[in-house]
Amino acid sequence: MSLYLLLKTLHILSSVVLVGTGFGSAFYLFCANRSKSTEAQWVVARLVVLADWIFTTPTIILQPLTGFALARMAGWPLTTQWIMCSVVLYLIAGICWLPVVWLQIQMKRMLDKAIQGGTTAAATYWRYAKRWELLGYPAFICMLGVYFLMVNKPALF
Repeated sequence: MSLYLLLKTLHILSSVVLVGTGFGSAFYLFCANRSKSTEAQWVVARLVVLADWIFTTPTIILQPLTGFALARMAGWPLTTQWIMCSVVLYLIAGICWLPVVWLQIQMKRMLDKAIQGGTTAAATYWRYAKRWELLGYPAFICMLGVYFLMVNKPALF
């Protein structure tokens, strides 16, 4: 297998892991929050934070490394329209993701305290959960846009 095909495989697989883990984690925490079960929220929040460290963080790093290498090997300048738009969408998703990570960690800590004290999540938890959810929508839409651009490579302007 050529280096190009190896990098392309890594790029595609890491994009699937990135978006799949993000969407799956968001879905489960969204549902756990709707259950109003502190125990369910606590279990899921712990796993969401863990999944971000194990799966999301490495793929966030791997995506631009493999993407830029593939572009270079294929002879596409980084100023190619679909590449520039992909990078912008990826950065917007990242700008949304960074506060989401912080919020998730804080939400998990709040749930740790609630479980230890035998109470429910505090009002601050619900404010953070709303922000967490609202930041997830544009991030996910941006990543869908990156997928579209990556697959179709359209001329945009």
